[in-house]
Amino acid sequence: MSHASDDFATPAQMRADCLEAGRHLRLERAAEKAVAPAPSIRFEDYREVPKREIRVSEAAARLARALYTD
Repeated sequence: MSHASDDFATPAQMRADCLEAGRHLRLERAAEKAVAPAPSIRFEDYREVPKREIRVSEAAARLARALYTD
């Protein structure tokens, strides 16, 4: 027969579980970002990021033409 107290873990097991959950959720990184200075709003501090080229295959183009022609 089991008792209600059989379900409880030891304090050491609960602490280990909490530490593992914290690592899993990356709480340490979130805490660092929470106290970090705000990002700059100055235009000079940013560089232009080139846009990726989007390629449409011939098969996709044929499908699109077939879908949108009445």
